[in-house]
Amino acid sequence: MRAAVVQMNSTADVAGNLATAQRLVREAAARGADLVVLPEKWNCLAEPQTMLDGAQPLDGAAVSLVAQLARELSIDLVAGSIVESGGDEGKGFNASVHVGPDGQVQAVYRKLHLFDVEVAGTVYRESDTEQPGDEVVLSHSADGTGLGLTICYDLRFPELYRALTVRGARVLAVPSAFTLTTTRDHWEVLLRARAIENQAFVLAANQIGTHPPGHASGGRSAIVDPWGLVLAQARDGEGLAVADLDFEAQDQVRARLPALDHRRPEAYDVREPVAEA
Repeated sequence: MRAAVVQMNSTADVAGNLATAQRLVREAAARGADLVVLPEKWNCLAEPQTMLDGAQPLDGAAVSLVAQLARELSIDLVAGSIVESGGDEGKGFNASVHVGPDGQVQAVYRKLHLFDVEVAGTVYRESDTEQPGDEVVLSHSADGTGLGLTICYDLRFPELYRALTVRGARVLAVPSAFTLTTTRDHWEVLLRARAIENQAFVLAANQIGTHPPGHASGGRSAIVDPWGLVLAQARDGEGLAVADLDFEAQDQVRARLPALDHRRPEAYDVREPVAEA
């Protein structure tokens, strides 16, 4: 399988974002990619209220474009994420949609972990306008390969990636808008850690550059192999990283260093204890 991750500088210009995404997905397919991953909020990355005002259902313009492209190009396409309408109390979901080569939606993952943090003096509060999902979602590519769906801040929660791997993921998608500061200091370390500990391929499509209201993403979109080696990384600016995924080599890693088989989950259940009455 050949995979590609798309790096974009999305803004509030929805038409421009869709045109850029379409151009880069077509370029990825022309370079032989069977599986393409777009970044987080690829169709609109702006002020929270602007994104919420532009929230779409799953049959809206953004997913419809993705379905058309996947069908036309005969590829699996992970549509990074969009703000999906329909949450409680007028909020949206940060939703990643996997569309197969037949143009049909294969799976929808709604981001579990909302980005309510302070980074370099900037406060982010996704929970003001977005509602968290409540489901771990494993999809499958056209050839049956297990594809784990995650989004951005999820990368800091290794238990999600282990749950996906235990369920059969061989490839882990991480569409992101990682901040400039955390991209510089944490991004590659976390990507490689998730790949190594799960002996899985990690496909990380990041945003790059500034977005309204002045936030910045760090790029460095990458494809990492199950040994933790970075197979490809995008250059600064809009573009692609493309690499071949060798599943036979992955099988060899898992057989020769069978850490997944050596797990002892009964000894380290990480759930919070139930308080006694």
